[in-house]
Amino acid sequence: MNEIVAMTLIKDTMMLSLEIGLPPLLVGLLVGLAVSIFQTTTSIQEQTLSFIPKVLATGATIVFLGPWMLSKTITWSINLISNIDLYIK
Repeated sequence: MNEIVAMTLIKDTMMLSLEIGLPPLLVGLLVGLAVSIFQTTTSIQEQTLSFIPKVLATGATIVFLGPWMLSKTITWSINLISNIDLYIK
């Protein structure tokens, strides 16, 4: 395996990780921001109030986007396994 193949493989792996991980993280971030703004405007200082909506929203995002995430991962895995001869030279 030469440097170009290794760097391409690393780049593809990192891009797939970002594509799969970013949607749940962004949803959790936005829900957390919305709950924090709500808590600030209503002067509610309950810590668990921000935790539960973030967990539910992140879980719902993973359930909703799970088939897409699995499809992307399977496609990447099949590509990796089918081109294994290029990587072990």
